[in-house]
Amino acid sequence: MQGFISTVPMRILLIDPFHGVAGDMIVGSLLHLGADREKVLRAIQSVVGEPGIREVTRAGISALQVDTRAGRDLRTLSEVQNAIASAEASVSAKEMARRVFQRLHTAEEQVHGPHPHFHEVGADDAVAEVLAACVALETLNVEGVHILPIAVGKGIIETTHGKLPNPAPATAEILKNSFLEISMDNGMGELCSPTGAAILAEFNMLRVPPPYRFRVCAVGYGSGTREDPKSPNVLRTMLLEIEEHVSRDTVDILETNVDDVTGEILSYTLDRLIRAGAKDVSAVPLVMKKGRPGFLVRVICDPAYSVELAALMAEELGTLGIRCLPSIHRFVANRSMMTVTVEISGQIRKIDVKCSWKGKDLLSMKPEYEQCRGWAELLNLPLRDVIRRVEDAAWTQVPQQREQE
Repeated sequence: MQGFISTVPMRILLIDPFHGVAGDMIVGSLLHLGADREKVLRAIQSVVGEPGIREVTRAGISALQVDTRAGRDLRTLSEVQNAIASAEASVSAKEMARRVFQRLHTAEEQVHGPHPHFHEVGADDAVAEVLAACVALETLNVEGVHILPIAVGKGIIETTHGKLPNPAPATAEILKNSFLEISMDNGMGELCSPTGAAILAEFNMLRVPPPYRFRVCAVGYGSGTREDPKSPNVLRTMLLEIEEHVSRDTVDILETNVDDVTGEILSYTLDRLIRAGAKDVSAVPLVMKKGRPGFLVRVICDPAYSVELAALMAEELGTLGIRCLPSIHRFVANRSMMTVTVEISGQIRKIDVKCSWKGKDLLSMKPEYEQCRGWAELLNLPLRDVIRRVEDAAWTQVPQQREQE
């Protein structure tokens, strides 16, 4: 099993919302933890201008407080998405920020019905905080996130809709669909904002099981605006290293049973799922109740794609329910993409080959199908002949390339 399990230290972000969470607290805590300050500041500045960042003390604990200094004009979802698109951040950080606001928008519509503008969030300060949090997480280069129970507080809170129970209905809706755990034993008042809940729900797509043996590499504290003399109004984060033998790949498994779709629809759906980001898809024939023939449709995907792919399955298959088996750890061989040079019928091409390794030994390799198919059509040769020629070249060239690295 040596080639399939990594013993390299795994970096985990541990988030401890013992006094609740909000967008500014997440940004401050991750900056305090060691996130790339320059990249985070550029992201904020591209949305709202120069933020205020200062060190404060909350009940004896030093923490960073972030103030975006932004206005609070409410935005539509499209306005928010446009602001994210034009911001200075990586494509992946922008995609994560867009998903956060989609969560917020969906939660508000489920609670308040269709509406043009965000109710509690959606102002420029929220856009800056969400984007900054996503950039900060990305720069920490962690391989997983574990979030402890979130303190949400108790009692009645003031909102734009008047007095409502705590947590706010939109916050509760976000938490319901997030696999996050909460605690209501941490005092009165709103401790968990909708923005903070949505960011943690997105971060939780990288969730890993609770670590039991680890080394603490860094600790960060992000401050809220209120001063609580009984408990520090801060969010604590820790950067952990786990040195046990751990699988380096975590996936979600989505499943549903269908008995009323045609083979053409099923084939089209599986193709769409792959193009939408699924790692693997399958349809297994089965006999359902009353002897009806059907299929078990199974999708293996990165946790970050679960919600999107589940929605796609429901849309294409018309299924009423999709099971999600979250955070399944799988043993994977060390993999790499190599390029080999192949000559067939006087033509020379470079073909990509997926390789798996056990230490320095090549276990298996597979030429890229689309590249081989296109070349076979151009040469008017059987596809299997082209694949065989590429494989022959790869078994010779790939080990030589590995030795030269």
